[in-house]
Amino acid sequence: MSAAPAISVVVPAYNEAESLAELQRELAAALDAFGRPWEVVYVDDGSRDGTDRAIEALAAADPRVRGVSLRRNFGKSAALATGFRLARGAWIMTMDADLQDDPAELPKLAAKLEEGYDLVSGWKQKRRDPWTKTLPSRLFNAVTSRVAGVRLHDFNCGFKLYRREVAESVEVYGELHRFVPALAHWAGFRVGEVAVHHRPRRYGRSKFGAARFVNGFLDLLSAAFISTSALKPLHVFGRVGLAFFAVGALEGAWFVAQWAMGEPMRVRPLMLIGATLVLLGFQFVLMGLLGEMIANLRARAEYPVRRRWNLEDRA
Repeated sequence: MSAAPAISVVVPAYNEAESLAELQRELAAALDAFGRPWEVVYVDDGSRDGTDRAIEALAAADPRVRGVSLRRNFGKSAALATGFRLARGAWIMTMDADLQDDPAELPKLAAKLEEGYDLVSGWKQKRRDPWTKTLPSRLFNAVTSRVAGVRLHDFNCGFKLYRREVAESVEVYGELHRFVPALAHWAGFRVGEVAVHHRPRRYGRSKFGAARFVNGFLDLLSAAFISTSALKPLHVFGRVGLAFFAVGALEGAWFVAQWAMGEPMRVRPLMLIGATLVLLGFQFVLMGLLGEMIANLRARAEYPVRRRWNLEDRA
């Protein structure tokens, strides 16, 4: 097993075969200039354009390039989660594979991290995108800042630098890669932001869509709920369920006491309400248990890998 590098770069890629060779040249130059041992972990998210062959060529040319190809397109969150699991560095940098981020700006993110931050997110201050992307992005960031309780200009920027413990603590699934700064903030980590240069896309086309925008907001609500309940759905639903059960059981006990004192047992509206509350109590407790099962499954999720390169020590 080779020695762990100081910094790992995780690059999720979906149909980005044309850009990878140029991206790797830029990354190698920037990381060599940074002066610390490094590795690059490419995660092919089920591409159909030969992205896996491009990664294979890069890995064959440089043992510091490592990578996997997932069996199908699971989404950017799955690709990031896979990359975080494989990365070995004390610092982990993430960036998109479309050449819109500039690896030469790593020292800027590193300087901010060394001020005591745990996660530094890039801010594409001057975006090179059409208004159909920039306008929804502004709305998205304004709402997310309010919900998350942390003020950032650009939550969704893929150019980020993490301390390892952040990447190990934050669970990303669905569309939650958009909210990693919020998840880190809710977990007690210190989150910062620096302005970065944003370049126009040179190859391929954007994967942005309205459906992902809507799904992102729904995932934000899910993440906010899970984080505020400390990843214990049973605590939330269980308390409500026990309250319903207790009220229903007290009503039932009152009717039993009346019957024991000679009162005839008749079906009354209050009796039906009590029985309903008992049933609701059971249902809420079961919902909490189901939530616990789902949370545990997500925490253990690993995505099936089709191919891997320079990863014999993490097979």
